[in-house]
Amino acid sequence: MGFTVFLGNLPTWVTADDIKQWLAAEDLVADAVKVIRNHETQESKGFAFVEAPTADEMQAIIRRFDRAPLEDRLLRANPAQPPKGKEVPRGPQPAAAVANAPRVHPRPDRKRRAGKDREQSPRSAFATELAKVL
Repeated sequence: MGFTVFLGNLPTWVTADDIKQWLAAEDLVADAVKVIRNHETQESKGFAFVEAPTADEMQAIIRRFDRAPLEDRLLRANPAQPPKGKEVPRGPQPAAAVANAPRVHPRPDRKRRAGKDREQSPRSAFATELAKVL
């Protein structure tokens, strides 16, 4: 995931431009900011990903924004993690290749119930958005 910061517990009104302004006010640098939104309503889901150019810059962003007060809440900032259940790819791969890679089932000896085939189920909105960010 490189130097990506997960920024959570954001109010729904926060935009990528707001975050960029906050970073600039603190002399912090980000290559990209992505506020994650609901596909149907386009409302913010309350978290964002901030891509930092270096590990030091990532740590500076985390130090500044983790547990920072905003309205009646404390923001959360930490290094972004890959989605649960996903293996970290080895070597550079385009995000589309990782997102479309075949799924590996940990217990192939178990029979699946009809209509419950996991390979046909849609990915979560979070996984789809995260794949776009990467």
